[in-house]
Amino acid sequence: MKQIIVMRADLKMSRGKIAAQACHACLGAYKKADDRIIKRWESEGEKKVVLKANDLEELFEIYELSKATNMPIYLVHDAGHTELPRSTITCLGIGPDEDEKIDKITQDLKLLK
Repeated sequence: MKQIIVMRADLKMSRGKIAAQACHACLGAYKKADDRIIKRWESEGEKKVVLKANDLEELFEIYELSKATNMPIYLVHDAGHTELPRSTITCLGIGPDEDEKIDKITQDLKLLK
């Protein structure tokens, strides 16, 4: 069980902004998850992995693939209070769900560094 956050790499956000956006994605997807899945994920240590999409187009491709599954997903739109214009799409939360289901969609993405 794991949760994936896919962050746009083209926005050049500060580390703090990236952390805040990842938290929005994590909680947004978590709130959409089934209680049974949440309990299993929590019992396995709540694994989270942050990956990168090169740009908005790649993020939307991942979003569409994810949307076609039964996994919880959450697309983050920034509020525009700090670094980005309002409604900028920054990242996508996928899961928690089974590793195999998530890996079918995200296996080719690189870690965000």
